[in-house]
Amino acid sequence: MGKRIGMEVAIAVAEAVGLCDIDMAAVYPITPQSHIAEHLSDLVANGEIDAEFVTVESEHSAMSAVIGASGAGARAFTATSSQGLMLMHELLPIASAMRLPICMAIANRAVSGPLNILNDHTDIMPQRDSGWISLFVENGQEAIDMSIIAFKIAEHKDVMLPVNVNIDGFQLTHMVEPFEMPSKEEVYRFLPPFVPHATLHPAKPVTMGAFAMSDYFTEIMKAKDEALKNSKKVIADVLDEWGKMFGRNYKLVETYKSEDAEVIMLTMGSMGETAQMAIDDLRAKGVKAGLVKLRLWRPFPFVEIRAAVQHAKKLIVTDRAITFGGLGGPVFVEVKSALYSEKQRPLIYGYIYGLGGRDVPVGDFIGMFEKVLADTEHKAVDTYEFWGVRE
Repeated sequence: MGKRIGMEVAIAVAEAVGLCDIDMAAVYPITPQSHIAEHLSDLVANGEIDAEFVTVESEHSAMSAVIGASGAGARAFTATSSQGLMLMHELLPIASAMRLPICMAIANRAVSGPLNILNDHTDIMPQRDSGWISLFVENGQEAIDMSIIAFKIAEHKDVMLPVNVNIDGFQLTHMVEPFEMPSKEEVYRFLPPFVPHATLHPAKPVTMGAFAMSDYFTEIMKAKDEALKNSKKVIADVLDEWGKMFGRNYKLVETYKSEDAEVIMLTMGSMGETAQMAIDDLRAKGVKAGLVKLRLWRPFPFVEIRAAVQHAKKLIVTDRAITFGGLGGPVFVEVKSALYSEKQRPLIYGYIYGLGGRDVPVGDFIGMFEKVLADTEHKAVDTYEFWGVRE
């Protein structure tokens, strides 16, 4: 049986990755991810896990190293944040095109400039079209669980794609929380040894990352798109398997008091727990408010989102990133697209909030609901607003 412990979330993520029998990790330190790298290197140095920890000179090198290792048949892991993820960007679509089941923890942090080391989602959003599966977590327990689940998803024979797990920087990574850490034996039963479908080996040469002219390139892109979309069923099945084994059940899209809600809010990441408190306060006042939490960002769960929100009269979509010069935040735009062709759909409002680690207390979430409820003439429908901006 696993044990219930209290630990900093970033260190716990490193412990969870260590339970996954990884063969190698290549991680370059960057705030607020560094504690993952530091503790993982300690586990290797102390002989607690049998793996190679590759010290590299940059995040670009870290991703290059795990691509090579995964291509050679290793179970490979890396982690990063913010500018480090931006530096990796060149290599992310290569990893997915090569169908390498790399797993990466991202301690989400604002992207410069100006320089900011605190949490929002502006680092992961530019990577959304790189072909990676993207999961978001709400608390420390989910961060541990998803770090293990990610390997099972990535290595499934019908997936073979890289996975990133998004853990809000500082707001989660540096929190000390109580949680259940699975035992090595439990993880081994859930996650069997990695058996690669093809490896780089001089005795059995294969081609990986080959040059492709225009007569093949489109077909390769279509194949990657279909693989990513088809992975959704496997992701759901793996989450169900985890729930049956460990008793912690996860869904692609999760709901809280939304079944009869007239106004629903959609969140992603650690803000979900604060939003739940706002829902409870509003319910106590007689407001039929509900919450939908998006766990799977890519592939986007269109069907599940529609089912969760289309009965509501109004929908508040929150974003911790901005599509500059576009129509609002990335999640807002995606949700509008998902509901565009539906005959029955709620009126949609977008709020961009919590950028650069700005605090968003319960009262702010209540304020968003109150503002939307007050819009009886629907003047703000299909528009977005920066919440809490000092004019």
